[in-house]
Amino acid sequence: MDPLGGLTRGTFVFPPESGSAMLLTPTRLLFAVLFCLCLAPLFAQEVTDATRAKDARRVKALLRLENVDLETLPEAKASLLRHLATIHGSDEYIELVRRFQLKDAQPDLLRLVIEKGEETVGVEAMKTLLDFGATEAITKELGGKDDVRAIKLVAALGLLGDPRANPMLFAAIENSERSVPLRSAAVVAAGKSKAGQEQLLKLVEAGTLAKELNFPAANALLSSSDAAIKTAASKHLTLPATADSKPLPPVAELVKRSGNIAAGKQVFATVGTCIKCHKVRGDGKDVGPDLSEIGSKLSKEAFYVSILDPSAGISHNFETYTLLLADGTVQNGILVSQTDADIQIKTAEAIVKKFPLAEVSEYKKSTVSLMPADLQKALTAQNLVDVVEYLTTLKKPN
Repeated sequence: MDPLGGLTRGTFVFPPESGSAMLLTPTRLLFAVLFCLCLAPLFAQEVTDATRAKDARRVKALLRLENVDLETLPEAKASLLRHLATIHGSDEYIELVRRFQLKDAQPDLLRLVIEKGEETVGVEAMKTLLDFGATEAITKELGGKDDVRAIKLVAALGLLGDPRANPMLFAAIENSERSVPLRSAAVVAAGKSKAGQEQLLKLVEAGTLAKELNFPAANALLSSSDAAIKTAASKHLTLPATADSKPLPPVAELVKRSGNIAAGKQVFATVGTCIKCHKVRGDGKDVGPDLSEIGSKLSKEAFYVSILDPSAGISHNFETYTLLLADGTVQNGILVSQTDADIQIKTAEAIVKKFPLAEVSEYKKSTVSLMPADLQKALTAQNLVDVVEYLTTLKKPN
């Protein structure tokens, strides 16, 4: 009986087996099709692997040549581009882009900086962009509306520590129309090089640095390895005092200290008042971001900045809005919703308030975080170190 339900046997001939022809029945046709479908990808993979191996050999040969003009070697150029696609985001990728001056790769290098700006490969991608004279492209990206992307570029410029970055960084620092988090990030970046510190100090001494940037500037200048810069800055800037009236050490010093996790958890829930606005695994109030997995997202340095200078690190969707009501009162809170009829905000006490738009004379996004900017007044430096140590343990479960 035909396993396919009595279909008429065909007259197709399968490739000879043991020297004789084989009649291809519908059943055998089915198996033949399945055989081809299963093995075709394997044969294609072999071709692909062979092509990759050939491309790699060509690239090695190109590297042995001096003054290569890829436009005169179209096949070699095609091999190089295919090879780059297989090693994207690696150190070798950056080396080859530099070696062959592939300036058409600038958009891809920018993406790599944004994706991996705090890793070696991202910083090297930024250096390659500067070497290619891509200042205009970087400036355009920094001037975009996406602060998250811009801040990542700024961080990479700071880690690079190249004086060529300073004009771009200070353009952001002195632009009052840009957000405080972006400008603060630019101050931090500029403060990573001596040339940047000197330029920052000039703004401080001239009294032209915006007050909201004093904290990152103080951290950068008061921890400078140049004694002259540190002394000059101390005449104008100070770090906030702690609960025991002792001046707070610079963030760079705090990062080096180790804290007590159990003590930090206690600080978080009591004197630090963190639990009044943040949830950790279900406990706490839902005002600011949930911190249950925050240890997987922020570095120790970022924790200190978020606590000591909250307006410099406002999370997306947690920006504070200021509402001026028709009766003259002012309300501040995180925007919950807005319709044609009303606007809702959540206060620092986790209370949601609704206001008819007809009663709101004006509302705008504030540059100041709803999170208190003087939490350190209730903490000692050790309290602060302990709570940061605790926060670093709040990670995604394996």
